[in-house]
Amino acid sequence: MAISTTSSTAKLIESLEQYDDAVSWINDTLDTPEPTNDLSGSGNTDLTELDQYITQLLTSLDIACEDTSAQLERIIDDVSRSVPRLTYDLHFMKDGALTLQTSLVDVLKKSKEAVPPETSVALDNLHHLDTIKTRMEAAREVLQEAESWSTLEMEVTSLIAERSYAKAAERLSEANKSMVVFQNTPEYDPRRALMVNLQNQLEASLSSALVSAINSQDVGSCKEYFSIFSIIQRESEFRNYYNASRRTSIVSMWQSANLTDADNNTPDMNTPPQSFAEFLPKFYTSFIILLNAERGPITSIFPDPPATVSHFISSTFSALQPTFPQRLASFTSHHGESSLSHLVDVLRATEDFATSVWKLMEKLKYSDASKPRPPAPERPPGHHRRRSSRMSISWRPGQQRPAALGLPAGGDPDLENLEWDQELFQPFLDAQVDYVSLERRFLDQTLMDIISSDTRDGMQSVDQPRLFRERAVDLVGAAEGSLTRCKSFTHGFGAVGLIHALDGFFSNFVDTWSAELDSRSPLPQSYSFDSASELELADLDYSAKNWADIQLSLNLLSSARTVSDMLNTFETKLRSYLAQIASHFRLAQTDPQNFTIAATKGETQLLEQSTLNSADLFALLATVEQDAQGLNTPLTAPLSSTFRQNSNPQLQTSTPESLLVQTRKSLSNFAQVCQVATQRTILSPLRKHLAPYPNLPIWSSREDPQQAELDLPTFSLSPTDIVQRLAEGLLNLPRLFEVYEDDDALAFSLQTLPFVDPEMLKNAMDQQHHDGSSQPTHRRTATLPTNKPAPIDPEVVSSAWLVSLGHNFVNHLTEKVLPAIASLSGPGASQLSSDLEYLSNIVQALNVENEALEKWRVAVNTEAEELKKEARDSLTDGKDLIALRVAKIRGWL
Repeated sequence: MAISTTSSTAKLIESLEQYDDAVSWINDTLDTPEPTNDLSGSGNTDLTELDQYITQLLTSLDIACEDTSAQLERIIDDVSRSVPRLTYDLHFMKDGALTLQTSLVDVLKKSKEAVPPETSVALDNLHHLDTIKTRMEAAREVLQEAESWSTLEMEVTSLIAERSYAKAAERLSEANKSMVVFQNTPEYDPRRALMVNLQNQLEASLSSALVSAINSQDVGSCKEYFSIFSIIQRESEFRNYYNASRRTSIVSMWQSANLTDADNNTPDMNTPPQSFAEFLPKFYTSFIILLNAERGPITSIFPDPPATVSHFISSTFSALQPTFPQRLASFTSHHGESSLSHLVDVLRATEDFATSVWKLMEKLKYSDASKPRPPAPERPPGHHRRRSSRMSISWRPGQQRPAALGLPAGGDPDLENLEWDQELFQPFLDAQVDYVSLERRFLDQTLMDIISSDTRDGMQSVDQPRLFRERAVDLVGAAEGSLTRCKSFTHGFGAVGLIHALDGFFSNFVDTWSAELDSRSPLPQSYSFDSASELELADLDYSAKNWADIQLSLNLLSSARTVSDMLNTFETKLRSYLAQIASHFRLAQTDPQNFTIAATKGETQLLEQSTLNSADLFALLATVEQDAQGLNTPLTAPLSSTFRQNSNPQLQTSTPESLLVQTRKSLSNFAQVCQVATQRTILSPLRKHLAPYPNLPIWSSREDPQQAELDLPTFSLSPTDIVQRLAEGLLNLPRLFEVYEDDDALAFSLQTLPFVDPEMLKNAMDQQHHDGSSQPTHRRTATLPTNKPAPIDPEVVSSAWLVSLGHNFVNHLTEKVLPAIASLSGPGASQLSSDLEYLSNIVQALNVENEALEKWRVAVNTEAEELKKEARDSLTDGKDLIALRVAKIRGWL
C-alpha cells in the first residue's frame, strides 16, 4: 500500500501493530504503485518519488510519536489522580457489602417468622408426597419395561415363525427405544445382547427371501424388505445383500479375463487373450450398462440413490480379485520401461468411465429431487444410535464399512462428498507420484530405441554431425510427447518432474556425445574443401587429415548450434504448455464448481493431497506465467494458497532463466569439447615445430673465451629457425579465419572458448549492438523472444578465436616446452631471451597478453644475484616458481 496523504496517525499506528518486524512494515508501507506497460524506458521506480515516500513516512512517524507521547501523558495524569480515590472507593464498597449482609439476615428472619408453624409442616408433607409419587411412577415404568422385555423374545420369535416380518421389526424397534432406560445399569448389556440376537434371527429369516427378490428384480418386495431392515437399523446390511447380488456379473467378468500382460485369477480359456489396456474399456462399458440398468430399481428402493450408487461402485471394486491395484502393478511391471504410455491409456479409460458415472449421478440427483422424502425414524431426545457389536452375516472380511465409502446416514448427499471416484483413482496415485521416474525411464528407453534403429539402418556410418542433428530431432519429438503424457497422466501436477526428466534426458544425450568426442579422436571423414582456398593456405603446413579434422569439429559445432536452436524452440513450447497449466489451475481455483483440474473432483482432490502438489510446482507455474505475461504485467491473483507471486527483485529486472538448466550446461560443455578439438588441430603444426625446441644444442653452448676477452659490441640475436616458423604460423592464423568467416559455427558459444575473458567478450558484443542499433537490448517485452539472436560481427568472432588460440599456444609453451629445457648457459639464455621477446611481440599482435610468458622473458634476462633472491623467495611463499625454474637450469641453485 502506498502512503496516502489522508491517512490518519491512528491508522498508521494500527498498521504498525500488525507487524512483528519493522523492516517488513517499512517495505509494505513504501510499496510503490504497480509499473505500467511503458516501453519508453520508464519502468523502474523513480528514486525521487521513493525519497518523497520516505520523507512522508518520517513525517507521519514523527506526528504519531508526538500523539502517542501526549496520550501517554494524559493517561499518567488520569491514573495519578485516580489512585488516591481507589482506597476510599474500596472502603465504601466494603461498608455497603456489610450493610447488605445485615439486611439479608433480617429479611430471612422476618420471612421465617411470617409463616406459621402449621403451614410449614404442611408444605414439608406436600414435598415429601410429591417425591414419593415421582419415584413410584419411575418404578412403574421400569416394571412395565421389564414385563415387556420378559415377553420380547417369545413375541418376536413367534412373529418370525408366522412370517410377520414387519410386525417383528416394529416390536424390535419399540424395544430398542426403551434401551435408554437401562443405560448405566447392569441390565443394559444382557438386553443389548438379546436385541442383537433377535435382529440377527430376523435378518437370517429374511436373507433367503431377500436374495431371491433381488435376483428376480422384484422392486416391490425389495422396497418392503428395505423398510424392515431400516426399522431394525440394518440398512447397511441390506445394501450389502443388494450389492453382492447385483455385482456378480461384473466380478465374474473381471476374474475370468484372459490377460496377456497382467495377473489372472481364473481365466476363461475360451476367451481370446487380450491386453489389460484392451480389456479395461470393455469392463467399464459393461459396468456402465449395469449401472444404467440399476438406476431405476435403486431410485425406487433406496431413499438416497446417489450415495447408494457410490457404495455399489466402491463395494464392487473392493470385491474384485485380483484387486485393481494388484492387476495394475502387474501390468506396469510387465511393460517395464515403456509402462508410462500404457498407464496413460488405462487412466484415460478410467477417466472416461468416471465421466459416464458422473453423468449418471447427475440424472439420479435430479430424479431424486422430485421424489418425496420418507420421514426419518423417530428417536427419543438424547438418544444416540449405538453401532452393533456383532458382525452382520452379510458382511464379509475385506469389505469396507459404508461410512468409509462416503455413504451418509440419510438425506440428499452432495455429489461432491461421495468418494467412489477416489476409490477408483487411488490405485493410480503411486504411479502418478512416481511420474518423474516413469517419464525418465520411458525417455531413456526411447533414446535406446533411436540408437538401436540407427545401428540397424546403418546410420553409424554417416558423418557424425548429421547423426547428431538427426538424433536431436528424434529426441525433441519424443520430448514433445512427454508434454502430452504429463497432461494426461498427472493433469499438470507433474510439471516439476517433467522438467527434471526432460533436463536429464537431453543432458544425458549431449553428455554422451561429449564423452565420445573427448575419449577418442574424430573419425576420418571426407569433406570437400575449396581447392583455391587450400592452395592459398598451403603454407600453413596442414595435412589433408588436419583439414578434415578441422572441418569435422566445425561441423559438430554447427550441429550444436542447430540443436541449441531446436531446444530454444522446444523450450518456447514448454513454457507455453506450462502457462496453459497455470491458467487451468487458476480457472479451477476461481470457479471450482464448474471447472476441475482432473476428470473428477475426487481425482483432483487425490492429486492435490499428494506430494506432487508442492511449493516447487506453484513457484514454477507462477514464474512461467509471469514470464509469459511480461514483467510489466505481474500476477494479480494467486493460483492457490501456496501459489504466490514471486517477490524476488531479480525476477523484475533479469531475463528468465532456462528451464533446462543442466541441458544448457551440457550443450556448452559439448561446444567447448568441439572448440578444444578444433584448436588442437589448428595448433598441431605449431606444437610439432615446438617438439625439438627444448633439446636445441644452443641452450648448453658455452661462450668462446677469445670473444669474451675482445669485448666486442653485442647485437640483438636473431630468433631461432623454430621460433621464426612459429611466428609465421601464428601470423597466418588470421588468414585461416578469413576462410571460415561466413561459418556461423565459430560464433556459437563463444563464452566457452578457453582463455577468453567473458567480460571482454560482453563489452565487444555490447559495442557491436551499440554501433549497429540505437534500440536498447536489455529491455523486456510483453512476450518471450522466440526469434534467433542477432548475428555476431565476424571480426568479434575472429578476434575471440585468435585470442583463445594465442593463449592456448603460449600456455603450451610456458607449461610444457620451456620447463623441459634441462640446462641454460649464458649464450643459451641470450638466445632464449631473443626468442621469447620475438614471440611476445607476435602474440601481442593477436591481442594476447600472457603473464607467464613475460615472467619467463624477464627471468631469463635477470642477473644472477637478483634471480637467486627471487628464487629463494619463491621457495618461501611458493608464488614465482618460474624464477626458481630458471635459476635451476642456469645452474645458480
